[in-house]
Amino acid sequence: MTYAGDISAREAWEVLKKDPKAQLVDVRTAAEWTFVGVPDLTPLGRKVMTVEWQSFPSMARNADFEVALVAQLKAAGVAETTPVFFLCRSGARSRAAATAMTAKGFKACFNVSAGFEGDLDGERHRGRENGWKADGLPWMQA
Repeated sequence: MTYAGDISAREAWEVLKKDPKAQLVDVRTAAEWTFVGVPDLTPLGRKVMTVEWQSFPSMARNADFEVALVAQLKAAGVAETTPVFFLCRSGARSRAAATAMTAKGFKACFNVSAGFEGDLDGERHRGRENGWKADGLPWMQA
């Protein structure tokens, strides 16, 4: 496997509660953070790290992703063995980000498999079936 593996939002939350060095990285676009919302880690006394994997509206890959995130992780005192959880809308971009950061030497990069909004339900809506929001975890809108 090219990253540490997939994990549910609830499992990531439990590790974040227990390990003050563990990090949550939201790799969605700035538009998604603004209009859809972001995980709220203030109950844990922390903030989610935000670095776009792709940029809206072109959805071009952010060539500076690894450099920007390594800088944030190092500034937070994150070691190469510290759990880092990657989150996007539904688990695809975050898997790519976890793979990229594993290649940079971080050994505990996990993909939050259902992401922030999760899979589409029968009515083709997200946020009801699975993922951060559907699991009832803290989140906020800007």
